[in-house]
Amino acid sequence: MEKMTLAEIIGAVEGSYGYPCGEEVTSVSTDTRKITPGSVFIALEGEKFDGHDFAAAAMKAGACAVIAQRPVEGAKCVIVDSTHKALLQLAHYYRMKFDIPLVAVTGSVGKTTTKDMIACVAAQKYNTLKTQGNHNNEIGLPLTLLDISHSTQAAVIEMGMNHFGEISRLSMCARPDCAVITNIGVSHIENLGTQENILKAKLEILDGADYGAPLILNKDDKLLSSAEIHGERRIIYYSVKKKDCDVYASNISAADGRISFTINYDGKKYPAQLNCLGEHNVKNALAAFCAGIVLDIPPEDILRGIASFSPEGMRQNIRKCGEKTFIMDCYNAAPDSMRAAFSLLAQTQTADGGRKFCVLGDMLELGKNAKNYHRTVGEYAVSSDADYLLCFGENSAYYIEGAVKKGFPRENCVHFDSRGEMTEYLRDSLRDGDAVLFKGSRGMKLEEVANALEQAYAYSGNRTDG
Repeated sequence: MEKMTLAEIIGAVEGSYGYPCGEEVTSVSTDTRKITPGSVFIALEGEKFDGHDFAAAAMKAGACAVIAQRPVEGAKCVIVDSTHKALLQLAHYYRMKFDIPLVAVTGSVGKTTTKDMIACVAAQKYNTLKTQGNHNNEIGLPLTLLDISHSTQAAVIEMGMNHFGEISRLSMCARPDCAVITNIGVSHIENLGTQENILKAKLEILDGADYGAPLILNKDDKLLSSAEIHGERRIIYYSVKKKDCDVYASNISAADGRISFTINYDGKKYPAQLNCLGEHNVKNALAAFCAGIVLDIPPEDILRGIASFSPEGMRQNIRKCGEKTFIMDCYNAAPDSMRAAFSLLAQTQTADGGRKFCVLGDMLELGKNAKNYHRTVGEYAVSSDADYLLCFGENSAYYIEGAVKKGFPRENCVHFDSRGEMTEYLRDSLRDGDAVLFKGSRGMKLEEVANALEQAYAYSGNRTDG
């Protein structure tokens, strides 16, 4: 963050302060562990914590002031009605100091990957700031904006939500110059009720955008392709199935852990490559191509940016465990992302004699129709080319029900009551050349199974008998 005066900050958050306010502020934090001399601490309240309890500690660590909703003994407090609102107000004030292009990304599935691909593209021309991980909520997004500096030339910001109004507040804070919506799935349908309501909530991304800000949409998504966008805003469509789009893909092929395809744009064909698998990633790459065009980046440089992308963390990250292949996709799960993961496993090559395992956990936050969603995903699982279907979680038994309905061998399906039982089964069953997809909602913690297997195999491989 570039330096601001405390007086500036007080004005931005519409706070009251009973002390001299001429200090320079070097950083803003909601975490006392990150306080340094010259910081301002924002005392947020949550379900399980209250930042006001740490206000005095923040002052002792070097904070020059605390933004709070009430006075706290031992702290110089800027009093506001809501510290959450104050964080958004401050980030908006700070963002507007910088005349840089900002691309906002949302969607039910694929928004983090798309954000990362767009950042790779933008980096071909600009010094680019991007949302780290999935810090896409009303705390993470404003803190990301406060990381803008005078060296920042562009920003790619992810926006997530659980309820109506959340993306609107994020958009009003960030003021995007370009917006991207990847798809409309059923994530958070428990809160929003219908996919039409999810679409409405995602379109809030335009609330803070200028009337001339382009909107990039996936035309393969039924709801997005028919969405009514008011005004004369430029809409850029992309697709892997429809040629009546501004940008579309053709000649898609997968080999050696990579996808090659052709990007068709403005009457020209551009050969492209991704260092990952899955048709859904081609869609993400098309969205990144569209964003690159909006950012006035030459197509050849856009392609170089797309090719530089590689998955990280627990999102479709392919890693080796000896001679076995683990596909880690344990960050979130919804029907669309499950289907995407199955296509990834189907495209994964195994050694001669190698088998494919689908290791699945529950999809969470799907509401009253959760069982039916799990059955349907089980039907999709047949397309994964898997030899075995292993499931853990309360609703995961319905995966098996759906898969068997579509002809998957019942004897190759196993449901487990615990991650420990699943780990033991896999440890005894896997052999060199096998490929294993680990896919489930974050709360199912399937990465613990994969990590335990890696440790077990490493110990077994290094053990010597004396």
